[in-house]
Amino acid sequence: MVDCSVATMRNIYKVLASQYDPLGYIIPYTTRAKVLVQCLWNKKRDWDDPQLPDDLLHSWRLWEAELEHLPKVTLPRCYSSDDMDHPCSVRDIHVFSDASEQAYGAVAYLRTENPQGKVEVSFLAARSRVAPKKQQSIPRLELCAALTGAQLSKVITTELTLPIHSLTLWSDSSTVLTWLSSDSCRYKVFVGTRVAEIQELTGSATWRYVPSGDNPADDITRGLTLLDLANGGRWTYGPAFLEQRPEDWPKPPCPPHNEPESEMRQSAMAVLLTTVLTAPDPQQHQTLSDYLKVTAHQLHGAANLSTPVTADDYVAAELEALKQAQRDSFPEESALLTASKPVAKSSRLMSLAPELDEATGLIRVGGRLRRCSDLTADTIHPIILDPQHPLTKLIIQDYDVKLHHLGPERVFAEIRRRYWILRGREAVRRHQRKCTECRKWRGRPDPPKMADLPPARQRIFEPAFYSTGVDCFGPYMIKIGRRNEKRWGIRFKCMTTRAVHVDLLSSMDTDAFLMALRHFIAQRGKPHELLCDQGTNFRGGERELWQAFQSLQPELQAQLASQQIRFAFNPPGSPHFGGCWEREIRSLKAALQVTIGAQTVTEEVLRTVLTEIEGILNSKPLGYVSSDIADPDPITPNCLLMGRRDASLPQVVYEGPEILGRRRWRHSQILADQFWKHFLKHYLPGLQARQKWRTEAVDLKVGNIAMIVDNQLPRALWPVGKVIQVFPGADNRVRSAEVLVKDRTYTRPVARLISLPSLPEEE
Repeated sequence: MVDCSVATMRNIYKVLASQYDPLGYIIPYTTRAKVLVQCLWNKKRDWDDPQLPDDLLHSWRLWEAELEHLPKVTLPRCYSSDDMDHPCSVRDIHVFSDASEQAYGAVAYLRTENPQGKVEVSFLAARSRVAPKKQQSIPRLELCAALTGAQLSKVITTELTLPIHSLTLWSDSSTVLTWLSSDSCRYKVFVGTRVAEIQELTGSATWRYVPSGDNPADDITRGLTLLDLANGGRWTYGPAFLEQRPEDWPKPPCPPHNEPESEMRQSAMAVLLTTVLTAPDPQQHQTLSDYLKVTAHQLHGAANLSTPVTADDYVAAELEALKQAQRDSFPEESALLTASKPVAKSSRLMSLAPELDEATGLIRVGGRLRRCSDLTADTIHPIILDPQHPLTKLIIQDYDVKLHHLGPERVFAEIRRRYWILRGREAVRRHQRKCTECRKWRGRPDPPKMADLPPARQRIFEPAFYSTGVDCFGPYMIKIGRRNEKRWGIRFKCMTTRAVHVDLLSSMDTDAFLMALRHFIAQRGKPHELLCDQGTNFRGGERELWQAFQSLQPELQAQLASQQIRFAFNPPGSPHFGGCWEREIRSLKAALQVTIGAQTVTEEVLRTVLTEIEGILNSKPLGYVSSDIADPDPITPNCLLMGRRDASLPQVVYEGPEILGRRRWRHSQILADQFWKHFLKHYLPGLQARQKWRTEAVDLKVGNIAMIVDNQLPRALWPVGKVIQVFPGADNRVRSAEVLVKDRTYTRPVARLISLPSLPEEE
């Protein structure tokens, strides 16, 4: 259940959506909230995030506090009074539009004039939109507002049953009025398509100019409070000039406003001095097929995209698109080749011996394969393209999709059959690095730089097994009479001294782990912390110990609070988080393979072998072993556990009165000091170097798309989700993250996550 008292995006939408206003009478009030919501989305906030920016939260609180005045807002149900409701009364519709950098909209009024000349103006309806996130110019936004007014007028004239004498639309933008009085084909796509739609919706209507001070639609962009709406005014009764005679209405400014040159469509002059329409911008289209379809409609004058296009139209559209791309990329070369002149020696096309195809007007590779009769003409003379042109990128994308995202060499070889893209192999690889499907099939995790050694690896001068890593291995078959049973091993590893303790488990449940833990504590002492993976037996052991601790008396709890063993769990699927003790499993299994092999032994034999292997592992030297006879014996974990390097060898004799003297009570302390002295001098400095993950990587962020590596599934079935939480380490590098896949969340290390480009919402 969501707390409605907390200002979150979900609650803000709930309050805003609860304002049922089909006519749009309180739009000047609700548009303020719409703009506020857009600002909140720009801050990248989740639905239930209570930490909203203070300035926006304050603005929302002020807006929400005005809702108590909503009952004061009233609107008459009748459009006119009784004396105005006459069959001879003339009724006109007036629609006003306005825009700002934040919003735009339109409002409509009904003007009723009776035979005696009395005029009444009443509110009909209003609409508003929030300005798009992509920054647009004010003339473009004013054009969008005019389109909203035209659509609103179409709805009103269709649904209103009263006889309407005339329809007038008003705008305070001279640029928009100039556009609407011209042909739509003169302008670029954004302006041209909207002008054409407005002209179609308001064919018989009149567009007029209104000053900004008399425009009631200005209240939409500036905003009003509910008290302003309740008190009435220009928004409720329309502008004052509508009550006057039409001769007294506002006149357009003089001289007329000049059209912006940036919105004019550029035309190219051909040799015959005829105007040729250029192909549309490829950057506005996602696929090559969509781009060619729009180009075909534009070149052949088809205003409706649903009009069928023939195969010849597609061929002509592709040809025009390629010629336009070459004119954009190689203007000097195109001009020289068109004039039958060779290209400059400094041209990047010089090595290709470019030629102009007289039949199509395209620049092709001249090359040296003219005499090869086994190749097609396109392969001998491929079309030259620039790798950075948007059309080239669409072509590479189209080939990549058709070949089902194969490797770059296969895609590049197929493209070479028709096109010669400069530095084409690099362009294909660049595309596939950004392609979502290619990243799914060939992407690899990008783990961060290897972290510093954790405190557990540097517990200097602490007892052995103070910080302990634990893990299980097996199972192994043992012989009990005539039957065989399974046994598992459990290994405790001191994180600092690398000492090992091995025990045998009868099962992999919680009780067996707790008993093995009690054996370990009785022999090696209680550890300060246990580090392990997400095994169910380890989780159960922590839960059992915690429940037992909570059931004790408060006095005992206070005494044992400082004696608890702290459990630290690695993220799921991250064995490299416990590399210090996971590596020991390999050494232990190798020793078992050599000792037992494939034979089945009794439980006593297996336990004895594991104990002997424990002694072998504890006798391994730490760090580099010098070949100099003058160097002292290398240190091993047994030097600290037993006072000698190996259980089967006598104690190492060192010179010095502290060891051979009569004060034998210092014997153990001297041995421990000798261990830590060599540990700090020879072993610990060797841990400085990073064996892998030496470079920095880009951290995962909340909202990124990631694919989870699961070696138990085919790569095509690896789950893909959105990162909803990250977990930085002590060095502020993100080392694990929580990924939402449909309705489930997974916590995985970054080394098991493949970052993907943003996916469409439907995927």
